[in-house]
Amino acid sequence: MAVFVALGAFLMTLFGGWTARRVTDRRHLVLGLAGGLMLGVVGLELLPEAMEMAGEDFLGVHQALLLFVGGFLFAHVVERLLAVRRAAHGAADGAADGAGPHRHGGAAGRPARTPEVGLTAAAAMVLHSLMDGIALGAAFQVGGGVGATVALAVITHDFADGFNTYTLTSLYGNDRRRAFAMLLADAVAPVVGAASTLLFTLPEELLGSYLGFFGGALLYLAAAEILPEAHHEHPALSTLLCTVGGVAFIWLVVALAG
Repeated sequence: MAVFVALGAFLMTLFGGWTARRVTDRRHLVLGLAGGLMLGVVGLELLPEAMEMAGEDFLGVHQALLLFVGGFLFAHVVERLLAVRRAAHGAADGAADGAGPHRHGGAAGRPARTPEVGLTAAAAMVLHSLMDGIALGAAFQVGGGVGATVALAVITHDFADGFNTYTLTSLYGNDRRRAFAMLLADAVAPVVGAASTLLFTLPEELLGSYLGFFGGALLYLAAAEILPEAHHEHPALSTLLCTVGGVAFIWLVVALAG
């Protein structure tokens, strides 16, 4: 049953990615919505689940919150290291051909995007979807009622996962082929995760720790990359409304699942 339900998550993920691709003429709205969806997933779903599953304190601080901060810092360090590396390569190439250190920069003096960051972020989304599938399978092992509740949450928010996976991959300069490949991997992941529960179960504390860490990394991408990019060229009210709408959508999903 869990694997069958995971097929619904597969289709919903692809639909989310297809939506992100089709509205490229309203890129600022896409990014605003993606930022809101990511913020909603982190604050209303991932972090509460992480704190419930990883229930122990470490040196006076909840383990899930420590990992949440750690995930945020990890994403920040990785993004900065890759940006410094790309800037150094750009400076070397510019010195070689006389173009100057900003040869590989973006438009209007903005720094060049690092495709590796987008692929890393999308890979984290794929891992998250794999964990969704495992959680789905484990829920059906507990009982049909619990499984149905988790299934509603997983299938509905996988639209956001597909939307965000395609957006994150393409935002950092990856072509459509790579973006679609990561989207397809994200769609397959919950099916694989659900099928794996026929063989083993994941300890609850380990799953909670992962959710805390992943939530911190996702929040960094939303707050430091996606939302600033959404308002860079189009600081419009419609973009802000898309962000609020993304958060409200996740809130509705959580309320229905509860």
